[in-house]
Amino acid sequence: MKKVYLDHAATTQLNKEVFEAMNPYFFELYGNPSSVHSFGREVRKGLEESREKVAKAIGAQPREIIFTSGGTESDNLAIRGSAMAQRKKGNHVITSAVEHHAVIDACHALKEEGFEITVIPVDEHGMVSVKDVEEAITDKTILISIMLANNEVGTIQPVAEIGKIAREKGITFHTDAVQAIGNIPVNVDELNCDLLALSAHKFYGPKGVGALYVRKGTRLKGCSFGGSQERKLRPGTENVPGVIGLGKAIELAVKDVESKAVKLSRLRDRLIDGLLKLPDVSLNGHRTKRLPGNVNISVQYVEGESLILSLDLKGIACSSGSACTSGSLDPSHVLLAMGLDHQAAHGSLRFTLGVENTEAEIDYVLETIPGIVERLRSMSPVYASK
Repeated sequence: MKKVYLDHAATTQLNKEVFEAMNPYFFELYGNPSSVHSFGREVRKGLEESREKVAKAIGAQPREIIFTSGGTESDNLAIRGSAMAQRKKGNHVITSAVEHHAVIDACHALKEEGFEITVIPVDEHGMVSVKDVEEAITDKTILISIMLANNEVGTIQPVAEIGKIAREKGITFHTDAVQAIGNIPVNVDELNCDLLALSAHKFYGPKGVGALYVRKGTRLKGCSFGGSQERKLRPGTENVPGVIGLGKAIELAVKDVESKAVKLSRLRDRLIDGLLKLPDVSLNGHRTKRLPGNVNISVQYVEGESLILSLDLKGIACSSGSACTSGSLDPSHVLLAMGLDHQAAHGSLRFTLGVENTEAEIDYVLETIPGIVERLRSMSPVYASK
């Protein structure tokens, strides 16, 4: 049986070059980077070289990079840290209805502490309106958080335009770029962002490590306590092997990113075109302004979970939404925000491609899925009564 992995938005396989870069820091270079002796200094050197690699990859300065445990912590630190640092200035935060739960839940927590949260709706493609964001700004607005690319439907948001407005009005702007790094070019100055979150395991790096870009001069308050590491914004001994892996992974991820995007877009469109030939199947997300490897569809009259399990039996791995909530029985908040009804949202599938996927694998999916859909629909009373 063929094995086809199409769930790269959930996680990616560790690149062998990344593993090789990390390996010495498990056994040979094991000193604490905060120690002043030679063991520590040698490790500190590797850690700072990784900081430089991350900074270079997104057009930042090394001192603007804070290492974290991943995208969730980076988003939490950005949102809560920024809001708390500016509480005397205002209490209004703007975000969108399709953000990752790391952002949504952080905003909910702020609301419980007296902050006012405005959630901007999206259109049928999952796109935020720049005008809606601008009109939501008040004299109390201190933070705007809009993701660069959606983790479920792949829609790429007009972040640069929103960031420009925020900058003109002196408002801190944060973007969750977890799904974007390695898939599209990312430059903090072009995006006009003050805070940017990323996570290594989304671009062939290790799990459990990420980073937060903090533009020089941006006010941010740490959310944990206990040490002076990472400019006191993220205290605690750094995950050195992970950080080394992050540096190597992002260095490789941004190399030839445009040519990799062309290849992935071609495979993506091949899969989309084939899936849309099936009856009662629709594409979710913007048709062209989407991540190169993202395909999200709704299959009417079928439960997404049944589709995933049936495809898994054929060796095909995909998901029904965010990896963080795929165990939930609730329909995707992203799809509901886009106007889909509960039935269409429950029948969603997300295929996310990686650089190792091939045309033959895409063709295998397209050969396999029609029979599965037909079989599941034959058991559906809703389909029988349509």
